[in-house]
Amino acid sequence: MTRYFEYGEVELAHLRAADPKLAAAIDAIEARGHIRRAMDEDLFQSVVRSIVGQQISTAAQETVWRRMVERFGAVTPETLCAASEEDVQGCGLTFRKTSYIKDFAASVRGGCFDLDAVAAMDDEAAIDALCSIKGIGRWTAEMILLFCLGRPDILSFGDLAIQRGMRMVYRHRAITPQLFAKYRRRLRPYGSTASLFFWEVSHGAIEGLTDPAPKKRRS
Repeated sequence: MTRYFEYGEVELAHLRAADPKLAAAIDAIEARGHIRRAMDEDLFQSVVRSIVGQQISTAAQETVWRRMVERFGAVTPETLCAASEEDVQGCGLTFRKTSYIKDFAASVRGGCFDLDAVAAMDDEAAIDALCSIKGIGRWTAEMILLFCLGRPDILSFGDLAIQRGMRMVYRHRAITPQLFAKYRRRLRPYGSTASLFFWEVSHGAIEGLTDPAPKKRRS
């Protein structure tokens, strides 16, 4: 059964009270139905899927992941350590991604990387731990915290779609680090729920709401 990121009236009431402009966006989107964003069930697989998905489309990521499941039966530290680099790469991965995934599987299987310990850490400590994995940067770590561990307060400055959604809601031509920090404070402790709505806005969920960012001139 698919697990979805959970939010409800507690989160929505807080965000509505904290931010009238976001409240209007929430009302418009919720009128069409609850946002359902699927969650990863397993932290190991979430990391591997994240490495697989870097710099490729979602459809390509799903294709590679399906090949891995078909080839190895289950994507675990044991199956990936037992597989040759050629077998892993044969699923459609680059040499570099294959190396990252094999290294990560070996570190988990050998006890050098403790997944349970990461799951118990606070957000910043967990992000730092995940960023120690080759191929994982801050944005990827933040997405793992949100869409695998279900952390309630993840709002990523590094996410371009979130920045676009914020520009559209707040009518800024750009989201500077200073502006982002202001909204970040305002939306705590439910930044993850706010992220869902910024993503929806950025994807055109509110008819007629445009992006005020300056258009790039063609050379």
